[in-house]
Amino acid sequence: MTAIDSTAERSTRAHQYLQEGRGDLAIPLFEEELAHRRKALGPDHPDTLTAQSNLATAYQAAGALDEAITLYGGALALSREALGQAHPDTLATQSNLATAYLDAGRLDEATTLLEGTLAKRRATLGPTDPDTVASQGLLATAYLDAGRLGEATALLEDTLAQHRALLGPAHPDTLTSQSILADAYLEAGRLDEATALLEDALAQHRALLGHAYPGTLTVQANLANAYRKAGRLGEAIPLYEE
Repeated sequence: MTAIDSTAERSTRAHQYLQEGRGDLAIPLFEEELAHRRKALGPDHPDTLTAQSNLATAYQAAGALDEAITLYGGALALSREALGQAHPDTLATQSNLATAYLDAGRLDEATTLLEGTLAKRRATLGPTDPDTVASQGLLATAYLDAGRLGEATALLEDTLAQHRALLGPAHPDTLTSQSILADAYLEAGRLDEATALLEDALAQHRALLGHAYPGTLTVQANLANAYRKAGRLGEAIPLYEE
C-alpha cells in the first residue's frame, strides 16, 4: 500500500468515526494525516489546511474546545494568507471557528466571525446560495444565544423561507430552521406562531423519521412546552407523558 493509499484510508476511517460521534477515535487518525500532509505538502497547502480543520472538528466533537479553537484559528490565518479572505475554503474555516466559539460560550467572537462570513458569502455567492443561507442560520443562532431576539427572529424567518424554497418543507435543514424559529417566537411570547410551527414540524418529523426518533421527541417536548406556556395543559400533558 502506498503512502497516499494509507493516508486516504486513514482519513476515511476518521470521518466514519466522526459520523458515529466517536471523535476520540478520530483524533489520532487525523493527527497522523495532518503530520503527513505537513511533511509532504507544507503547512499552507490547501490539503494540509483541510487536514488541520478535520482534526479541529474531531477535537470539537470530543469536547476539547481549546484544542479545536487553536487549530481552527491557525488554519484560518494560513488560509487567509494563502487563499484570500473571501475564498470558499477560508470562509468555511472561519465558520467552523465560529461554531467552536459558540460551543465555548464566546458569543462576541463567534458573532463577529459569523457576521463577516455572511457578508462575504452574500457578496460572492448571493443571498440564496445554500452556503449563504447556512451562514445566516448560524448567525441567527448566535444572536439568539446573545439575547438579540429581534435580530435573530428576522434572520430566522428569512432562513426558513429560503430553506423551504431551496429544499422543500420536509427537508431536515428546513425542519431545524422551523424549530429554531419557534424557539425564538416562544422567547418573544408569540405563542400562537410558535405552536403552529412546532405542530407542523412534529407532523413532518413523525412522517419522515417515526415517533421514537430522538429529533422527533425533541420537537414533541418543545411543543408540549409551548402548550404549557399557553395554558393548554390538556394538550401538553399527554405529549410530556409520551
